[in-house]
Amino acid sequence: MELYKKGAYLIRGRELVAEEDGEVLSAKLKEVPDKAVAAGQTMAYRILKSHNTSENMEKLKLRFDKLASHDITFVGIIQTARASGLEEFPVPYVLTNCHNSLCAVGGTINEDDHMFGLSCAKRYGGIYVPPHQAVIHQFAREMLAACGQMILGSDSHTRYGALGTMAIGEGGPELVKQLLKKTYDINMPKVVGVYLTGKPAPFVGPQDIALAIIGKVFANGYVNNKIMEFVGDGVANLSVDYRIGIDVMTTETTCLSSIWETDDAVKQFYEIHGRVQDYKELRPGEVAYYDGMIYVDLSEIKPMIAMPFHPSNTYQIDELNANLTDILAEVEQKAKVSLDNNKVEYKLRDKVKGGRLYVEQGVIAGCAGGGFENICDAADILSGKDIGADEFSLSVYPASQPVFMQLVKNGAVEKLMGAGATVRTAFCGPCFGAGDVPANGGLSIRHSTRNFPNREGSKVTSGQIASVALMDARSIAATAANKGYLTSAEHMDAAYTKPKYFFDSSIYEKRVFNGVGKADGNAQVKFGPGIKDWPEMGALTKDLLLKVVTVINDPVTTTDELIPSGETSSFRSNPLGLAEYTLSRKDPQYVGRAKAVQKAEKERCAGGRQAMVAVLPELEEVFLNLEKIGNVDVKDMMVGSAIYAVKPGDGSAREQAASCQKVLGGLANIAGEYATKRYRSNLINWGMLPFLIDRGERGELPFTNGDYIFIPDVLKQVQEKAVQFKAYVVGDTAREFVLGLGELTDDEREIILKGCLINYYRA
Repeated sequence: MELYKKGAYLIRGRELVAEEDGEVLSAKLKEVPDKAVAAGQTMAYRILKSHNTSENMEKLKLRFDKLASHDITFVGIIQTARASGLEEFPVPYVLTNCHNSLCAVGGTINEDDHMFGLSCAKRYGGIYVPPHQAVIHQFAREMLAACGQMILGSDSHTRYGALGTMAIGEGGPELVKQLLKKTYDINMPKVVGVYLTGKPAPFVGPQDIALAIIGKVFANGYVNNKIMEFVGDGVANLSVDYRIGIDVMTTETTCLSSIWETDDAVKQFYEIHGRVQDYKELRPGEVAYYDGMIYVDLSEIKPMIAMPFHPSNTYQIDELNANLTDILAEVEQKAKVSLDNNKVEYKLRDKVKGGRLYVEQGVIAGCAGGGFENICDAADILSGKDIGADEFSLSVYPASQPVFMQLVKNGAVEKLMGAGATVRTAFCGPCFGAGDVPANGGLSIRHSTRNFPNREGSKVTSGQIASVALMDARSIAATAANKGYLTSAEHMDAAYTKPKYFFDSSIYEKRVFNGVGKADGNAQVKFGPGIKDWPEMGALTKDLLLKVVTVINDPVTTTDELIPSGETSSFRSNPLGLAEYTLSRKDPQYVGRAKAVQKAEKERCAGGRQAMVAVLPELEEVFLNLEKIGNVDVKDMMVGSAIYAVKPGDGSAREQAASCQKVLGGLANIAGEYATKRYRSNLINWGMLPFLIDRGERGELPFTNGDYIFIPDVLKQVQEKAVQFKAYVVGDTAREFVLGLGELTDDEREIILKGCLINYYRA
């Protein structure tokens, strides 16, 4: 695999020329096109242009063709849209129920959310997919994707590029904008080509290719917030199911979206699903320019494993097995950063038995692993074998009922169950800790999307730790066949039968409610007792006083660490209930600290300075020190909490990573950089200032946890489009430093000024 140092030109879809090789380019072309013109010949550019409502291709205002959400996001989205004037879904909007369908916490709360979704589909004209029918992304592949279209989903793995659909995963407020006929505003993203050549070995699966790419590009940010465009002669050597398996994992590179060239194989996919009219050929133009290029020889990829605690922590399985002691020690050392340097004891080397690594669990599931071909190949490897009666277990979750039905018909389920695996209905839980939670100290190998700390369901704050390593279904099956001892699929003799897939649409016709174009304004929305409205949120004031209540120095902070998944799922429709879990796995003291500051802010609004000091006495000294700078008028000085993190926001699109902070009185994040565009957007849409800070050569912060930061004239500076803000650390003396803000659109600026997206629309 090779990363080009600069850009590259792609000639007629097959010849690559590095940007710096001008002479080679001139020799191949009679006329070398202008770089900007060639950049307009990418598939990504053409799709974005067709969806842009502005006249400026550098400042995009996009309208999407379809929307998709699941049951831990759609309640908050629709509630926000209802509060902002929603009358009817303007485009097809799919509400799937694949995240909360097995969670038992909270009594009837989960099913109440589902009934809310069904009633909203009836009232506003949406599509409702009942629990256990399909995971969100599989349903979108089967029923929504169309070549040249764009889909926006409130889940970070919204990726349908292999089907010719540019899809983006965002926080809920961005879907609210689309529901209210507003636009998705973004600067024209850079486009990075992924040139595939060669053919993968039979024992190499899509997860192996994906992990190899992630391992190469994550740390250096090569595709961060860019679009990955898959081209090359190697594409034709991959089935569509295989392409989908690679494509869904592009989220873990932190790219914005993806798109693939399409061919007869994709056309056949649409034919199988009864939607051939949604197919069209997509190819780059005669000469297309890419801002970067990833060259991948598929034949060189070996079975891979991503060790805890990130999909980019990759090794070849054979490399790991040959160097167990050294690599496991390395992984343990890296884990200390993620686990706050030994709050719990984390060991992997004790899993080496007789010179081999033993794992306790295997899972093949969700939008990445639950595809038809993955499960068929795993079944072929396990045919006639057994997984043993020891600690190791294997769970398989087909991604949809149509896939499950075909696996039953072709005998794959029989092979899996005959080997000792359990086969379950469509569910996303193993991806976020709501299903198959390992025992304390357990190691699970999964063909799923993520392996962040605690994402499998363990709780460090309770002294519990388990972990996940990501692998392809084929090597998981090989490991299962060896009763839990880590094995590459390369070392298993298997006759891959490659059965044909037949899609049975009647399954959805019988169970899925389709109300598109049939909104019924008389239909009553059903509210369970766990569905709560958003609390009132105030507009930005002249000055701002922030208390830093958490400082996180980890290289990257995930959204799972900001608001945990798993046990919180049942509270996703209750903003105040969910907020109690904010940072609970990373900083259990956060909620109490934030609430104390929030209480002072409420007293400011009700009674002024003395009332604030009465509930938070430390403010008296803060105010006295502020008077050394100038007049202090608490009537015009909002008080709130803030967190600092080096690089927050990797991972899930969930808006709650930001909204929970706001519900507890959070007014800002301060970061070295933001891991994803979507997390920064979530902060903005909830009225929080996404500040940036340069720690300088010495890497020191001007403040510590517990310090107060005063930002004078913040209202005026936001209004006047300032990019740098004078700020003061309030101690015995007021120490001045600078905060950055980065670029904001006019609408984003207004949202911050109004206090949140709901206030913005109400206004």
